[in-house]
Amino acid sequence: MSFPHSCDVVVIGLGAMGSAALYQLAKRGVKAVGIDRFSPPHDRGSTHGETRITRQAIGEGEVYVPLALRSHEIWKELEAATGERLLVQNGCLVVDSAIPASGGVIRTAFLERTRRAAMAYKIPHEMLDADEIRRRYPQFTPGENEIGYFEPGGGYLNPERCVAVQLERARAMGAVTQLGTRVISVSPDGDGVRIVTDQGELSAGQAIVSAGSWAPSLLGAPFGQLLSPTRQVMHWFQVDPDHARHWSTSPVFIWCHGANPSDFFYGFPSLSGSDAVKTAGEQYDASVHPDEVERAVTPDESAAMREAHLAGRVRGLRPHAARAVTCLYTVTPDSHFLIDRHPESDRILVVSPCSGHGFKHSAAIGEVAAQCMVDGASEIDISAFALSRFSR
Repeated sequence: MSFPHSCDVVVIGLGAMGSAALYQLAKRGVKAVGIDRFSPPHDRGSTHGETRITRQAIGEGEVYVPLALRSHEIWKELEAATGERLLVQNGCLVVDSAIPASGGVIRTAFLERTRRAAMAYKIPHEMLDADEIRRRYPQFTPGENEIGYFEPGGGYLNPERCVAVQLERARAMGAVTQLGTRVISVSPDGDGVRIVTDQGELSAGQAIVSAGSWAPSLLGAPFGQLLSPTRQVMHWFQVDPDHARHWSTSPVFIWCHGANPSDFFYGFPSLSGSDAVKTAGEQYDASVHPDEVERAVTPDESAAMREAHLAGRVRGLRPHAARAVTCLYTVTPDSHFLIDRHPESDRILVVSPCSGHGFKHSAAIGEVAAQCMVDGASEIDISAFALSRFSR
């Protein structure tokens, strides 16, 4: 296919947010082009690894709940249209201290904030003490001072299929994708935007930049100072056959167990045919460049994950990881989203470097971005994610 030279809207980066935005633009009949330096879905950014947790009551802040609820509606619409299974609602269990002291700023009192969000939006849930958690889920061993929040509507998404399905639908409705193409610059150009790539130049009426960990270097100031890519590791531990039934029927889980941001881990059920459980912590100690990050994971890193998080809290997993992979989070100073117009051009929309908790919202964020392009504003209030909060 020849390189496209003009369009109404260009989407730069076709991961979670970009694929959703391209689909929503095409759905509205917009002449749209999506550009990605790789061939999504791929494993170089933030949108891979078989599963991503989704929930409806959001402990990071009630402002996220409308995005989560709308995203669930969109996933179900896509499932009905394509026959794909994208969303599995097997329940989400959050474990935290009854007297919380965990998680850093965004996850302080994470369970209690989740419960309050559920109450505010009338989201079905249960509160469980440690004995009840152990009775229902023998693979978990919470301490007597820990409690649980269980949300039956939570679960997990298949990130690779979510991206692929939205790109397939976008193309079927007329969108063009330009893959294997590196964007060198995006800048205002008269009444539009000029995009320079290693394959040629493109003129667009508007641009959505959803480039994830590549956004800081692409956009420059002030984004280069506000967006920090970080290396994350996901581990798969094999299941002991004696606990296979418990892990295959497990809810997804999130566990806060200390006062530091790193005292936090999460995991999934054992998927059919895998005989393994995916689990991960989070690391924010150092920024990395996405083109230079160390992709290999050492056995020592998996051993450290087990010692810091799994030991004494979960049962039925073998001691050595069967495999491990890296991904990238792009984090803002307050760990909240960034969705706003570029300060030098209202024709460039910077969409959601999501600080590690964004995939569950991505379908709705794509719709928000398309509405901003077509209507000038979104139906869901995104003012909390404005760039101006950092200047304050």
